[in-house]
Amino acid sequence: ARLDRVLKNAEVQAIITALGTGINEEFDISKLRYHKIVLMADADVDGQHIATLLLTLLFRFMPDLIAEGHVFLANPPLYKLKWQGKGEPGFAYSDEERDQLLEEGLAAGRKINKDDGIQRYKGLGEMNPNELWETTLDPAQRILRRVELEDAQRADELFSILMGDDVAARRSFITRKAKDVRFLDV
Repeated sequence: ARLDRVLKNAEVQAIITALGTGINEEFDISKLRYHKIVLMADADVDGQHIATLLLTLLFRFMPDLIAEGHVFLANPPLYKLKWQGKGEPGFAYSDEERDQLLEEGLAAGRKINKDDGIQRYKGLGEMNPNELWETTLDPAQRILRRVELEDAQRADELFSILMGDDVAARRSFITRKAKDVRFLDV
């Protein structure tokens, strides 16, 4: 997208202002207001799209934030497993981890609640404030992944393919990746 169009977006303006560094030629990392920038989005396909957009913004206009290790992705859980009786629920960050937690719990003689034993989070908004704190915000327990330049470059390339003018490249990408789609929120 052209710079003037990007800068007209209110959310982009708010991000640039909040970070304090400016962009492009006016970028000054010494003015960064936060040592750690944590991008937090839903764990589903829509959240991945939002994270890709944010990474693309940072990669194109403030790449030194990534190069100097200031940008992280939060990893919220996809599932909550509620067991009958006392005990803490389990949180799973992938289908495989959900299956493993379920298998281990059942092998240990635990029983899953019938009505709401396995909850798939469609978004961060489905978590109550305590769950969000425990799983995604608490520095002692959260899972953060530092964004590397290669991650941001891949996000930028993906964004260019999916949102760019090259219809043939987009069609080719979608055709190649369609067989791998497991969750699609429509």
